[in-house]
Amino acid sequence: MTAPYRKLPAVDALVRSAIIEGGDIPRDLLVAAARATLDAARQAIRDGYAAPAPAALAAAAVQRARTWLTPSLRPLINASGVILQTNLGRAPLSAAALAAMQAVGSGYSNLEYDITSGVRGSRSSHLTALLCRLTGAESALAVNNNAAAIYLVLLALAGGHEVIVSRGQAVEIGGGFRIPEVLPQSGAPPAEVGTTNRTYASNYEAAIGPPTALLMRIHTSNFRLSGFVHETSLADMVAVGRAHGVAVLDDLGSGTLLPTAPYGLAAEPTVQESIIAGADLVCFSGDKLLGGPQAGLIVGRADLINRLRQHPLARALRIDKTTIAGLEATLLSYLRGRAVEEIPIWRMIATPVEQLRQRAERIAARISGATIATTVATIGGGSLPGETLPSIAVALPGSRPDTLAQVLRCGDPPIIARITDAQLLIDLRSVPEEADLLLAEAILAALA
Repeated sequence: MTAPYRKLPAVDALVRSAIIEGGDIPRDLLVAAARATLDAARQAIRDGYAAPAPAALAAAAVQRARTWLTPSLRPLINASGVILQTNLGRAPLSAAALAAMQAVGSGYSNLEYDITSGVRGSRSSHLTALLCRLTGAESALAVNNNAAAIYLVLLALAGGHEVIVSRGQAVEIGGGFRIPEVLPQSGAPPAEVGTTNRTYASNYEAAIGPPTALLMRIHTSNFRLSGFVHETSLADMVAVGRAHGVAVLDDLGSGTLLPTAPYGLAAEPTVQESIIAGADLVCFSGDKLLGGPQAGLIVGRADLINRLRQHPLARALRIDKTTIAGLEATLLSYLRGRAVEEIPIWRMIATPVEQLRQRAERIAARISGATIATTVATIGGGSLPGETLPSIAVALPGSRPDTLAQVLRCGDPPIIARITDAQLLIDLRSVPEEADLLLAEAILAALA
């Protein structure tokens, strides 16, 4: 019974063999990989398999060590047709944002230093003026994501008091962030008004009392109610709030600075419209329709923003210098009127179908058996639910689309496609044009 185990080399012997192939790998890592490989071999023997050959064990140890040295977070090509794919990192960053992040991250910066006066400054100053100029708000603050922004507002402005929310907006967003649970955890119990499908201004007004701290509108960004529905407008909520001295918080979720209707999409409320409507605070994401790095942006009344900035939690939620640099570069694209040309997600949204078709034809011409398919893409990321954009895909040949999809996922770079009607589709709406050559070469390698 022990004979198969005796065929396994000692750790030192296995390491000496592994060094021949993996001499560039640190010895301590090879030793750890050799031990793990031998443990796996012993388990295989217990499961009834023969002892692996020493050469195979050495190769496995080297491969294991190289896997440990390979970053698990890798770039890939999103050919799913979902532009803001949460699992794939949401918004790709603009060249300007990446350059700014590298420039600031590779050395020192005036993150919290006033160059003119030579004294300590505030990191929030780099974004505040830009956000105010773009949205019309009095002041602004950035934290690490929109969920954090909402939590900070609730804790700082409504802790121990009541927040009135429409029952139809007591939603759950990704990752189990549920408004009915988050509110009590922040010390601000919700008072739900109206019904799931119909809530009126009078419902908010009737619910206001001494415990009320905020009226909160939550944009149902990842689902849509239709039919016999009524939603109180933000302007009406503001009128109710002002009549009773209660601030109004507007959670836009994705948030956009550009109108979406010109691109054939439903009209998404813009941040500027919320400010014009009188919202006291507006929260939205930096890495969705804004097209920047992950952040939660809060704009609105200066006195309320100051209270948020002074809250102890604000320091725990603050963003780092590279995120600030990326956001600033992204916002400058909007200020220059160049967002559609410079920010990848807006380029994808705005690309004409005919241009996608031309790209698809060039790619398909290189792949034997590939065809062109007319399809639809989505925005994703909890933005514009149910809205689609016409798109063009390269349909790959083969009767086993699931197998080919796995091969593409495991390639270098990985390609994330989608299967529709038993066809593996490479949707070009979510692929930047500069990646077309790399995409075609990776597909050819997978098919080979």
